[in-house]
Amino acid sequence: MYKKKNVLLTIAFLLAGVAYAQTPAMKKVAESIATEQTNLEQLYRYLHEHPELSAQEEKTSARMAQELKQLGFDVVEKIGGYGLAGILKNGDGPVVLIRTDMDALPLEEKTGLAYASKARGINAAGQEVGIMHACGHDLHMSVFIGTARALVHARKHWHGTLVMVAQPSEENGFGAEKMFSNGLYEKIPYPDVALALHNHATLPAGSVGYNPGNFMASVDMMNITVHGQGGHGAAPHQTIDPVVLSAQMILAFQTIVSREINPLEPAVITVGSIHGGTVHNIISDEVKLQLTLRSYSPAVRKQIIASIENKAKHLALQAGLPETKLPEITINEPRVPATINDKDLTLKLVNVFQNTFGKDRVSEVPSAMVGEDFSWFALQQKKVPICMFWLGTAGEEALKTSQQTGKSLSSLHAATFAPTVNPTLQTGITAMSAAALSLLR
Repeated sequence: MYKKKNVLLTIAFLLAGVAYAQTPAMKKVAESIATEQTNLEQLYRYLHEHPELSAQEEKTSARMAQELKQLGFDVVEKIGGYGLAGILKNGDGPVVLIRTDMDALPLEEKTGLAYASKARGINAAGQEVGIMHACGHDLHMSVFIGTARALVHARKHWHGTLVMVAQPSEENGFGAEKMFSNGLYEKIPYPDVALALHNHATLPAGSVGYNPGNFMASVDMMNITVHGQGGHGAAPHQTIDPVVLSAQMILAFQTIVSREINPLEPAVITVGSIHGGTVHNIISDEVKLQLTLRSYSPAVRKQIIASIENKAKHLALQAGLPETKLPEITINEPRVPATINDKDLTLKLVNVFQNTFGKDRVSEVPSAMVGEDFSWFALQQKKVPICMFWLGTAGEEALKTSQQTGKSLSSLHAATFAPTVNPTLQTGITAMSAAALSLLR
């Protein structure tokens, strides 16, 4: 009885009062979702209970490959690590790529869910850590497989080539770059468009969000070693204190965005880590800083880096350090470029989403300063139009409680993040399937 009720609710949710969903293709999508709902929920719970860290997604990748092979996709595995691509040719037509990410975060889950992750593993630094899908990549993968099933079920109603890409190592920024270094676009039909979605912790479940331009920012991880001349804490006049010098630099860096960058250009400079010294009464020889730099414009990124280098150098010289002991500045590779949606493609899909769900469940969302390496799918030799959209995950009760109490909803990358599985899962599959069908006609 429970399963029958769920199926009926799903069909009603997908078809009630929705013009676009009445097409034969979308009826097939709705049928697939209703039929596969229980199985997809089980897949979601399995993925949630068995997370794997970046560059360690061996079992997750094998499961994605197995699912796609069962649907008739030709699967190419081990692309840039555990990356893979499934290819389904269905006559002449455009090539549409749909991408999901697979990795989890080094967090011990605190959601209290019956299917909460108890997994533990070793991170890149050799430390034992808890592992959790705190960014919702388990939901991304479940939507990914649900969409593949739905489009296979509706294949009589579209023509072209569907490419499903499962990417590792999104969280550490290496995944997409490694897949392309390993020739992703040479191993698959070159896409005409690339699509992806991402959880949004504060959008209502059952809704989607979009931005027709700047979606997520570029990210640079900068390291600065500030040298000094150590000595006794009781005789600071005989030293050049790198702690004080670091403090001066940190304050100076905060004026770059507020006083040097055009106020209309988004930018962020955050000093996330500062380490120096060992005990109370010794002035150390050096301090290490770790920064994150975020922007949308390559010119702004270049300006920020140049200004940091300039301020660090001249503050060190002012403190009395010689040229041989100026701050050492490096930026981790690979950098993550800004994810900028193709405007024409995005607005076309907005129209599809509005016709599918109604305008009240489709909203424009401001640009975010978080990063996403989906940007690499656009920035290859032949530019590919991309669109990533938001998938709401916040349940009605959670939203109501937040509004009444003023307490913030649990965010992505939090140990308490627990997306509302339904109707989020159905919405994601419906939205991605509708988007793909609009391009594969």
